[in-house]
Amino acid sequence: MNQIFSYIIFGLMAIMGGGSSLFIVISLPAVIIWKICRKIKYGYKITD
Repeated sequence: MNQIFSYIIFGLMAIMGGGSSLFIVISLPAVIIWKICRKIKYGYKITD
């Protein structure tokens, strides 16, 4: 019984860690591309 509980906890931790990692992998390039497009189209600074 104790080993099954450990597997369930391990699975939940893997899903939560994978979800946050996936969010970072998708959002970081999206923000960089968005900043570059704003720079080209409107002339804003990249740091704004």
